[in-house]
Amino acid sequence: MIKAVVFDAYGTLFDVQSVADATEQAYPGRGEYITQVWRQKQLEYSWLRALMGRYADFWSVTREALAYTLGTLGLEPDEAFLAGMAQAYNHLTLYPDAARCLAEMAPLKRAILSNGAPDMLRALVANAGLADSFDAVISVDAKRVFKPHPEAYALVEEVLGVTPAEVLFVSSNGFDVGGAKNFGFRVARVARLPREALARELASGAIAPLTVFKALRMQEETYAEAPDFVVPALGDLPRLIAETAGGTR
Repeated sequence: MIKAVVFDAYGTLFDVQSVADATEQAYPGRGEYITQVWRQKQLEYSWLRALMGRYADFWSVTREALAYTLGTLGLEPDEAFLAGMAQAYNHLTLYPDAARCLAEMAPLKRAILSNGAPDMLRALVANAGLADSFDAVISVDAKRVFKPHPEAYALVEEVLGVTPAEVLFVSSNGFDVGGAKNFGFRVARVARLPREALARELASGAIAPLTVFKALRMQEETYAEAPDFVVPALGDLPRLIAETAGGTR
């Protein structure tokens, strides 16, 4: 029986591509490049820090990744600029079907488990008007390690008081799907970009930075166990849960 639905934040409930408005405004003509490299380095730095045992919270990682990205363009912004630009990650656009999906999940426990720092997540949820939509907003900062480390997923049990078998974990990120499945959660992958659509995009001509992001971050990983469920959008989750509770798949 599913007792709790736990969502990843960045890329699952909130569109990381929405920082492109801020990057393009700051650097016209370079916004798409900055957006994609920034996100890739943000994730990479979280994994590298976890492997090296040199934890820094996601706010620090986000600024470090932005500094790297701008450095590839020969730019050396000061700390005040980096902090101001990084605020874009506290104002990400909510996916259009997210709020309705969360509302239809009640009375199940609803939570976020995210690599985001506590202050980042509080701001993100508040700015999206979702403060009353969750039983818990959980940051990995409490364990000082990033997903997909098992200790990060263990926070769900500790905070919500549920077993892994009672959790449906929802993510669009392949590394997160693999980590959650490895931990023992039932996992639903949000597959917003089918492989066939990506193949058509890759075959259409010059490959843009956004297309590279789609190839790296929006597809199912081959190293990990497959998710239990695949849905094309968040809006399909309530029906999936209802069918699962009724004994069908």
